[in-house]
Amino acid sequence: MRSSSAPEPGPALSRRRSRPGSISAGIPGTPPSVKKTYRLGEASPEKESAKQKSDGAKFTVTPTKVETGTKDDMDNSGLKKDDEKDGAKIPVYVWSTLTHKSGKPMEVGDMDDDLVVRTDKGQRTRALIVIMGEAKWPNCPATDSSKQLNPGQSAEVCTAFLIPEGQKAAAVELTRGWYKEPLEWPVAS
Repeated sequence: MRSSSAPEPGPALSRRRSRPGSISAGIPGTPPSVKKTYRLGEASPEKESAKQKSDGAKFTVTPTKVETGTKDDMDNSGLKKDDEKDGAKIPVYVWSTLTHKSGKPMEVGDMDDDLVVRTDKGQRTRALIVIMGEAKWPNCPATDSSKQLNPGQSAEVCTAFLIPEGQKAAAVELTRGWYKEPLEWPVAS
C-alpha cells in the first residue's frame, strides 16, 4: 500500500527529469554528461575540424607533459622582449600527442591551435607565435605545423607558451568554442 504523501511515479515525474538541457545519464532523450577534466596522458574526446581544407575530419589531443622554463630559457630564446611594457615572462612547454582519427588529411598546426595554458592566478595564454625568425627553446624543438597527417597517424609535438614570471602553470586547456567550457588537464605543482 502506498502512502498518499509520496509522489506517484509516472509521466509528470519523468517530464520533470528530462527537461531540455538536463544531463541526467540513463534517461532517454537526454545527452550524456561530458567529462571535462582529464589526467595528463589521457586523450580528449574526438574533436571535429572546422578548417576549410580538413572540414569534418576528427582528431584527439593528448597533453602528456608540462614543464616550466626559466628566465635563462627566455634570455637565450632569441626573442626580443619588452619587460617594461608586458612584464617579465617565462616559458611553459607543453608536450602533446595529436592523433588524426578520421576524414580528410589534416595539418598538425590545425590540431593544436585550441590549446591554452591557465596559470595559478587564473590568467590564460595561447601558444607563442613568432612572426619573424624563430625562437629556440631547450628540449622543445620547433614543430613543422604544415606536416600532413592521415587517419591513424599521430605526431608528438612540443608547444611553448609565455606566462608572467612568478606564476605557475595550473592546467592545460582545450577550448571548444564560445559556448562550451574548455576541457582541462590539471598540472601537478
